[in-house]
Amino acid sequence: MTSTLSPPTQAEFFEDHFPTAVKLSPADAKNNRFSSKRPSLGKRALSAFVRFLITLGIGIGGTLAWQSYGDEARQIIATAYPEQLGWVAPQAAPSSPGAQNASAAVASPAPAPSIDPQELNKMSLGLASVRQDVDRLAAQLASGQQQMAGDIAKLQASEQDILNKISAPPPQPAAVPARKPVLPTPPRQPSQAPPVH
Repeated sequence: MTSTLSPPTQAEFFEDHFPTAVKLSPADAKNNRFSSKRPSLGKRALSAFVRFLITLGIGIGGTLAWQSYGDEARQIIATAYPEQLGWVAPQAAPSSPGAQNASAAVASPAPAPSIDPQELNKMSLGLASVRQDVDRLAAQLASGQQQMAGDIAKLQASEQDILNKISAPPPQPAAVPARKPVLPTPPRQPSQAPPVH
């Protein structure tokens, strides 16, 4: 006798491996470590304050370390990458003229940037045109402000005029004498005959 086992259907597979609903009793819900409750406001504030203190401590420690070892760190960075970060190297301030001569003899002089007179002339002309543009824009701004101030004064005057018209009592029309109402005549009764003369 041979028996053939059929593979489980998809529904059977999911029922066996993935329960569809998990039911927790109230006691289990209270002891659930993974509940989605947020911590209280006090705990959140305390943890935020602790994070702030840690960040502040790291910042203070970094500042003190940079003040203590900054020149050495700059020198290491500048010697490791002289073309890209040569400008990071610390600048030594000589304290005496003798030290200045010694440092000048040891250090090679940096090439002075060459200044082209034509480029300098072009830059000065460019700066002059920019200055003129700025002066022109300032004059336009001042005239615009004056015009706006005049418009605001006109609006305030018209607003005051409207308020005066609203608050003034309306003019009283001339008194018209009242008419007496015309009373209708009562109808005559048919039972009485008019007298004959």
